Amino acid sequence: MEQLTKAPNEFGYILDNIKEIRDRVGNAAAKYRKPGDRIDIMAVTKTVEPEKVNFAVSQGITLLGENRVQEYLSKKDSYDSSASVHIIGHLQTNKVKYIIDCVDMIQSVDSLKLANEIERLASARGKIMDILIEVNIGDEATKSGISSEELFELAKRVSELEHLRIRGLMAIPPIGCGGDVFAAIHELYLKLGELDPARIRPDTLSMGMSGDYELAIEHGSNLVRIGTKLFGARKYLEV
Repeated sequence: MEQLTKAPNEFGYILDNIKEIRDRVGNAAAKYRKPGDRIDIMAVTKTVEPEKVNFAVSQGITLLGENRVQEYLSKKDSYDSSASVHIIGHLQTNKVKYIIDCVDMIQSVDSLKLANEIERLASARGKIMDILIEVNIGDEATKSGISSEELFELAKRVSELEHLRIRGLMAIPPIGCGGDVFAAIHELYLKLGELDPARIRPDTLSMGMSGDYELAIEHGSNLVRIGTKLFGARKYLEV
């Protein structure tokens, strides 16, 4: 339900952006999806001050996406405790220990090495970590993610790990690509669900950002990651 809390003057633009994003998501869902289909809006919080993030949380945007471990650790104690945090950026194995206890999902698993480290640490804590496998659908050298050809072998291996739960896929399609690329990701997502129904029951396709989230919804995404359209242009800082 949309929150009606009055926005501080400096955050009024965030309130306007939230309304526009919700309207557009709702319209895309009405046009392309079945009634009742879930579509989550994630706030991408890279370089965004905690005060702005917490205001978005107060308006019902309670799913946060963090790109950088060091930045997240510097901000996490300032975040509203009702928020759910996912790691969406490339994750090095030596950084898993810093976030294993304080995030609800890791969306960027792209290697067995990383999966094994998450398994080791989750096992030591007696917890199950929800993950998405990140697919580099455009085989772009500048992006992380497993190739489409290697996806299902990785999924099989990861599904054998007792403390990881594969919830679906995450992807960042090439800028300006057509709907066929988004459709190809959705097809991989559907095939993932057929791979081993006893072990893999995907329910999350994380696809679509500020510039293409409506196209992503058209092609099956149920989690869109919005940064610029929510908080404005980012300040690119080295963190």
